[in-house]
Amino acid sequence: MHKFQFSDALNRLPDQFFANLVKKVGKKKGQGYDVINLGQGNPDLPTPSFIVEALQEASENPTFHKYSPFQGYPFLKQSIADFYKREYDVDVDPNHEVAILFGAKTGLVEISQCLLNPHDQVLVPDPGYPDYLSGIALAGGNPIYMPLIEEHNFLPNYRDVDPDDLDAAKLMFLNYPNNPTAATATKAFFDQTVERAKQHHICVVHDFAYGAIGFDGEKPRSFLQSEGAKDIGIEVYTLSKTFNMAGWRVAFAVGNPSVIQAIELLQDHYYVSIFGAIQKAAHEALQHGNQAIHDLVDTYEKRRDAFIDYAHRIGWHGDAPKGSFFAWMPVPKGYSSESFADLLLEEAHVMVAPGNGFGPSGEGYVRIGLLDEEERLREACDRIDKLQLF
Repeated sequence: MHKFQFSDALNRLPDQFFANLVKKVGKKKGQGYDVINLGQGNPDLPTPSFIVEALQEASENPTFHKYSPFQGYPFLKQSIADFYKREYDVDVDPNHEVAILFGAKTGLVEISQCLLNPHDQVLVPDPGYPDYLSGIALAGGNPIYMPLIEEHNFLPNYRDVDPDDLDAAKLMFLNYPNNPTAATATKAFFDQTVERAKQHHICVVHDFAYGAIGFDGEKPRSFLQSEGAKDIGIEVYTLSKTFNMAGWRVAFAVGNPSVIQAIELLQDHYYVSIFGAIQKAAHEALQHGNQAIHDLVDTYEKRRDAFIDYAHRIGWHGDAPKGSFFAWMPVPKGYSSESFADLLLEEAHVMVAPGNGFGPSGEGYVRIGLLDEEERLREACDRIDKLQLF
């Protein structure tokens, strides 16, 4: 059979990091082992029942059996604007400052195709979500890494970025609460980001996937709360994490009208928007989901406390996460991120994500997903303890 050659754009794509993790876990499970999978970012809890019921009801509406409006239903865009006003006191124009996305991952890949030309430079966090690089590769852009280190609370230090790189960069990706480090951003940092972006004409894309999940009574800040943020950037928000709707593939971008217009133009050629009943369910989630968000954060905070307490008991010391549903833990001496993760899977049947999969500065850490019951998180620590590594 004739084998057709992939395009240059496909050949530029990096390996799909998470797909490889799934394969490793699947192989171990296929051998009959009980694997505690803490390596992925896939929420383990069900979607709240009121959202499911909204979908069930809406799916019977014949209006939604036809093609949806290309750029989404106005009722969902309005509920997004209402949500931002209620949660962050940010004014959003639903007609010009909101784009509906097929999940945040899609939007984060698309944005590079919207704004970059071949060889354009992009500032990316290191470590960071691997799919930022996927979009950059498809567009033929060049990533410039901004190291996130513990000394700077896992925030980029713009003084360490070459001024020529700042001048050359067209785009900058940020993500707080952060995946994988679980750090959160301050008002001062976001204010400084707006200032630098204006100075160097950079479009900022803030990935706010974990925006609902902050601990110890601290609510994560929206980038758009900083004055002037909409002048130079957008924020990408997903319902996957906030409402356990990962499989529903619904998210949105809010902010700068020209960037929103670019996203909608590209999507006009890719899609005919999301199934209307899913948009209706998303509308219900945003309008009536406050209690669901509160309960979810409470669950993750209890899991965080259980895991960190037990990890410390076995001598594995890492900082308690400030947000997200991840813990960023150091690897013991004598191991790389990859060799430590492989050891845990082979000997303890616990899957974690090696930090170097998120970028060079992730070396020396593993990412733990707090995506199982407290009892299973403790059992994972017990299994790791038996390896006598700490």
